[in-house]
Amino acid sequence: MSKVIFVTGAGRGLGVDIARQALAVGHQVVATGRHPANVLEALGGEQDNLLVTTLDITRADAAQAAVDAAVTRFGRIDVLINNAATFQAGYFEEISDAQMRAQIETNLFGPMNITRAVLPVMRAQRSGRIVTISSIAGLVGQEFCVAYAASKFGVEGWTESLRYDIEPYGIRTTIVEPGFFRTELLVDASTSWAELSIDDYAERTKTTKAMWQSMNGQQAGDPAKLAGALLKVIDLDEPPLRFVAGDDAIPTAEAKGQEITAQATASRTLGSGLAHTDVA
Repeated sequence: MSKVIFVTGAGRGLGVDIARQALAVGHQVVATGRHPANVLEALGGEQDNLLVTTLDITRADAAQAAVDAAVTRFGRIDVLINNAATFQAGYFEEISDAQMRAQIETNLFGPMNITRAVLPVMRAQRSGRIVTISSIAGLVGQEFCVAYAASKFGVEGWTESLRYDIEPYGIRTTIVEPGFFRTELLVDASTSWAELSIDDYAERTKTTKAMWQSMNGQQAGDPAKLAGALLKVIDLDEPPLRFVAGDDAIPTAEAKGQEITAQATASRTLGSGLAHTDVA
């Protein structure tokens, strides 16, 4: 059955693959990005089932305008895919306050802005899917990823809690936790490096930055296959709260679950029996 699918960050990377494959199977697609001409070119030009519109996800007014354009064109929005994101790399002390705030603004408040604009449409329909691209870094902290992980951990908590707000209205949420895919997240347009420099970190920063740069385009995951899997997820009657994607991500997620279980067990002696007790 054809759906109206709204995709953020559709100018390159995973967003292009999602939009392209959705169009190929007959869905109506709202493809958004900061530079709509680039989005349109990436998707092969004007098409009857395609609306390309400008969207800076950090601006609430831009989010509302994009949603209004989608409803005017197609009459509804069945699926929102929160895909747009950036990567702020670096060690915490070398990341400026402005850089940290920008990372949270884009990766956490950005999806919030567009979701806030979409939800009234879905509530009126009493149906909808909110699919938000997180990362395995939203589940497991990693070196050199403190800002990115903070934003994605925030996405996880927000989305996991949001489901309780909106499921009574027929709206379901899915958090996607990919491992390393060739999604162009590491290209210059998506990645920022720490602005500050501290001698203690200098050698580690140099080595680690070079390692990350060398990974661009070499990641094992195929974004076209991930896009295909996501289209299958949105067709499920009972979509999962989490979709862990990639041969590297699945064992990492499993290990994190085992680690938390072990930590909870180890905390049983000190962590239980802490309720208030009246003293005679």
